[in-house]
Amino acid sequence: MTRRFLQELVNILLDYICKSNQRSSKVLDFHHPHQLKEGLEGFSLDLFDQPETLEQILVDCRDTLKYGVSTGHPRFFNQLSSGLDVIGVAGEWLTSAANTNMFTYEVSPVFILMEEVLLKKMQSIVGWSDDEGDGIFCPGGTISNLYSILVARYHFYPEVKTRGMRALPQLALFTSEHSHYSVKKSVAVLGMGSENVVMVKCDERAWSVTWNPHKMMGIPLQCSAILVKKRGLLQECNESGAEYLFQTDKPYDVSYDTGDKSIQCGRHVDVFKLWLMWKAKGSEGFGSQVNKCLENAEYLYDQLQRRTDFELVFKNKPEHSNVCFWYIPPSLRSLSPGADRDTKLHQVAPLIKGRMMKKGSVLIGYQPLAAKVNFFRCVFSNPATQQEDIDFLLEEIARLGNDL
Repeated sequence: MTRRFLQELVNILLDYICKSNQRSSKVLDFHHPHQLKEGLEGFSLDLFDQPETLEQILVDCRDTLKYGVSTGHPRFFNQLSSGLDVIGVAGEWLTSAANTNMFTYEVSPVFILMEEVLLKKMQSIVGWSDDEGDGIFCPGGTISNLYSILVARYHFYPEVKTRGMRALPQLALFTSEHSHYSVKKSVAVLGMGSENVVMVKCDERAWSVTWNPHKMMGIPLQCSAILVKKRGLLQECNESGAEYLFQTDKPYDVSYDTGDKSIQCGRHVDVFKLWLMWKAKGSEGFGSQVNKCLENAEYLYDQLQRRTDFELVFKNKPEHSNVCFWYIPPSLRSLSPGADRDTKLHQVAPLIKGRMMKKGSVLIGYQPLAAKVNFFRCVFSNPATQQEDIDFLLEEIARLGNDL
C-alpha cells in the first residue's frame, strides 16, 4: 500500500513537472480566497475527525498543485524564486525522506559536513581567505539579514546578550537607501526600533554577506545563508549550551555540533539540494545559468526601447536581471507628463495584473517606487525562459491593456 501510494504520488508530481514546462499550460488557475475556502469540484480545505482514504489524499495532492501557481513555468516573471530544476527537486525529496535536524553531527553527519563544504566554497567566492569566514544556512534572506545585525550588535556590545538593550546607549543603524525592507524588520525584532534606521547613499562594503541560492541559482525554496567574516562570532553571539544537545564529552569532534551558532533549535536541511545541484552543474553551469538570465533582461530592455506603447522606468541598460517599465495604453499616449497622467497611469498596472491573473497565461509583478507610479517589474531567474516568452509577455500586456 505504501509503495503503491508513493508511486501514484510520483506520477502526479512528474505530470506536474512536465506540464510546468509546456507553454500551452496556464501559469495559474486563479480563484478568489472565498472560492477556495468554499471548496471546488471536490477539493476541500476542511479538516475532519475521521481519516480520509488514500485515494482522496491523492486527489487532494493533485488539486493542490492544480489551484496553485506554477512558478517553474517559463512565463512566470513574478519573483526571483522561479524555475524548476529536477536535480533540486530530487534533493528536496531526499531531504524530506531523511527527515533529520541540522543541530548536531550525531543526527546529521553527512549534511553537517556538506554545509561546511558549501560555506567554505561560498566564502572563497566572496573573496575571503581560508583562515577567516563562518556562516550558517537560514530560513530565507530576511533571517540571514537579521543575523547580520544581531552579530554586528553583539560584536560592538557583547553585554547585550545577558543584560539586554537597557544596558546599551541609543543605537542607530545606517543602511543603503536601496537595502531590502527586511533590514527595518530586523531592527524592530531586535528591539532597536525601526525609527533608528538611517537610509544613506553608499557603496556596500560589509563583513557579512547574505546569499540566497533559491534566487538566481535556482535552488528550490528555501535556501539562504549568512556568511560572516569573523570566525566564531556566530557561536559566541548565539550559543546557550543546552546540555541535552551540546554535551562536550561526545565520542567525536564536537566542533561539528553547529546548532548553537543558530538562534533556532530545529533547523531544516537546506544544504543538500544546493550541494547536489552544484555537483550536477559545477560552478561553470551556475555561471551559464545566471548569464542566460542577464541576456534575457538585456533582450527585454532592447525590445522595450523599440516600442512606442511602453516606457522604461530607468533609461540605462539593466545592471542585473530586473527590468522595470510602464505600459502606456492608447488613451494616455497623447497626454503630457504631469499629475493627471500619473494618476491614470498608476491604475494601469494593477488593472492589467488583475486581468492577467484571471486569464492565467503569464504572471509579472508591479510596484511604485518613491515618486514613480506603479510600473511592471520583470525579474529573470528561470533559465527555461526564452526570447519567445519575453515577446509573449509584451504582447499579452498590450492585449490586456489596450482598452484602458
